[in-house]
Amino acid sequence: MPHEGNLLQAAVVFLFAAVLTVPLAKRLQLGAVLGYLFAGVLIGPSVLGLIGNPQSVSHISELGVVLLLFIIGLELSPRRLWVMRKSVFGVGLAQVLLTGSVIGVLALLVFGQPLNSAIVLGLGLALSSTAFGLQSLAERKELTSPHGRLAFAILLFQDIAAIPLIAMVPLLAGGDHTSTAAEDLNHGLRVLGSIAVVVIGGRYLLRPVFRIVAKTRLPEVSTATALLVVIGTAWLMDLVGVSMALGAFLAGLLLADSEYRHELEAQIEPFKGLLLGLFFISVGMGANLSLLLSAPLAVLGLTLLLIAIKLPLLFVVGRLAGGLGKVSALRLGIVLAAGGEFAFVVFKIGRDQGLFEPHLYDLLVLTITLSMAVTPLLLLLCARLYSPKVQPVVVPEKFRDIDTDAPRVVIAGMGRMGQIVARILRAQNIKFVALDTSVETIELSRSFGGVPVFYGDPMRPEILSAAKVEQAEYFIIATDDPDTNIKTAEVVHRLYPHIKIIARARNRQHVHRLVDLGAEAIRETYYSSLEMSRRTLVGLGLTQAQADARIKRFQHHDEQVLEAQHAVYDDAAKVLQTAQEARAELAKLFESDQLEEQEAGKV
Repeated sequence: MPHEGNLLQAAVVFLFAAVLTVPLAKRLQLGAVLGYLFAGVLIGPSVLGLIGNPQSVSHISELGVVLLLFIIGLELSPRRLWVMRKSVFGVGLAQVLLTGSVIGVLALLVFGQPLNSAIVLGLGLALSSTAFGLQSLAERKELTSPHGRLAFAILLFQDIAAIPLIAMVPLLAGGDHTSTAAEDLNHGLRVLGSIAVVVIGGRYLLRPVFRIVAKTRLPEVSTATALLVVIGTAWLMDLVGVSMALGAFLAGLLLADSEYRHELEAQIEPFKGLLLGLFFISVGMGANLSLLLSAPLAVLGLTLLLIAIKLPLLFVVGRLAGGLGKVSALRLGIVLAAGGEFAFVVFKIGRDQGLFEPHLYDLLVLTITLSMAVTPLLLLLCARLYSPKVQPVVVPEKFRDIDTDAPRVVIAGMGRMGQIVARILRAQNIKFVALDTSVETIELSRSFGGVPVFYGDPMRPEILSAAKVEQAEYFIIATDDPDTNIKTAEVVHRLYPHIKIIARARNRQHVHRLVDLGAEAIRETYYSSLEMSRRTLVGLGLTQAQADARIKRFQHHDEQVLEAQHAVYDDAAKVLQTAQEARAELAKLFESDQLEEQEAGKV
C-alpha cells in the first residue's frame, strides 16, 4: 500500500475484500470464516500486497476475539459455569495434556527438536482456535449441541492454559530470562489484584453506571459504555500479562445475571462481527505463500499431520471423557483439529527467545493458518457424509387400510388448516376422507373419535384410487409444504379433471402456479392478516363500518391485482411494475373513500 498511514484507504481495502469474498464463500457453502481467510490472503503481502504490514492490524483485530469471549460470558452465568466445571477442567485438561504429549514426543523423537522446544511445540499446537471453532459452530447453529457445549468447555480451558504456557516459554528458553521468587510473587499478586478489580467492579460498580447511562436515553453513550467495559477489562488484563480474551470473558460472566445483559449484547454484537472478520482477515494476511510454493510437500504434510494427530485424539477424548456419540465426537474433533491464535503468540515468543529458527516459525504459522482453512471444508464434508438418516416410519396396519364409503370431499394434510376443514365438514355431516403422512398426526386426529384419516401420500395414484377420489366432488390440499401442494394438485388434476381442487398457498407465486393447474388457491395467512388489519384500524379510531369498508375495498382490489399479475407472473419486472401501480391505485381508492365519508358526514 503506497501510504501505510492512510487509515481510510486501509478500511476501504478491508471492507471491499470482505464484501467480495465472504458472500461468495457463503454461496459455495464454505462458511464466512473461509471467506475472510481468503480475503486476507488476497490483500496480503503474498498476493496483491495492498496491505504491506499485517502486524499493523493484528492488535485491532484481536479485539474481535475479545468481544466474542465477552458475549459468550454474557450468555453464561457463574452458576452454569460451575455446572460445566467437569467439562472445562476435566475434559479440557485431558485434551491439552494428551495432545501436547503426543505432539511433543513426535517433535522430540521424529523431528529431532530439543526437549524445551518440543514441549513448547506440543503444548502450543494442542491449543485450538477459539474464534474459528465458535464461529463455525455458530454458523451451523451447533453451539448448544452436545459437541458444541464440549467444544466450548475445552476452548475455555485452553484460553486459561495459554496464560501459564506464555509465561513458561522464557523459562524453557533458559538464559537470563529466569525470574526471582520476588518477581514471581509480585506478578501473581498483580494478576490476583486485577481479577479482584474486575470481580468487584462487575458486581457493585457497573450496574449503577449502566443505570445512570440508561437514564440519558442516548444510544451512543450506551454503546460507548459497553465498549469501555469490554476494552477496559481487556486492557487491564493485558497490563498484568493475562489473556485479554479471558479477561473479557470474566467481565461478561459477571454481568450475565445483570438486567442490562441484553442491552450490552445488542450494543457489542455489530462491533464483534466486524472485528472478528478483521481477525480472520489478518490471519490470512499473515500466510507466507512463498514458503508454500517453495516447500509445498513440507507445509501440506505438516498441516495434514497436525489434523491427523489432533482429530483422532479429540475423538477419543470426546468419546471417553465427554460421553459423546461417534458422530458428535467426530464433529468435535473436526472443529478443534486446527491450530489456534494463541499458538501464534506462543511461537512468536519462542522465536524471540531463540527456541525456534525463523524458518521453523514461518513454517508453523503457515501450517496453523492452513489447518484453520481446512476446518470449514472438513465440517462441510462431515455434514454431507453424516447427514441425519431418515428413519423408516413404522405405520400401523390399521392406518394403511383406507376403508371409506364414497366421500364427497378428500383432504390431503391434517395439520392446522386440514383439521379445521375436517371439523366443519364433520359437524355438517358431510362424508370425507383425510390423508396424511405423519403417524403422530393421524393418532392425534383419531383420538378425537372416529375421524376417517389414513396414512397415504396424496401424490401416489394408487393411494388416490384407494381413497375413492374419483367419487369425490372436492379435493382439499392443506399440507404445509408448497411443493407438495403443487405436485399433488398436478397429479389430481391430471387423473381426475372433473374434481374441484382447493389448495393451500404460501404466497402469490404459489397462487399463480396452482391456478395454472386448475386449482382454487387460498393463501394460508391472508384472511387472518385481513382480520388483524381490521382490528388495528378499529383500535386506531375508525368505526366498525369504516374498517369493514377498507378491508372489503382492499380485498376486492387485491383479487383484481392478483388476477392481473397471473398473466405476467413469470416476468419479475412486470410483476414489480403492476405491484407499484396497484399500491398507488389503492392509496387513491382509500383517499376517495375517506372523502366520500367526509361529504356524507356534512350532509
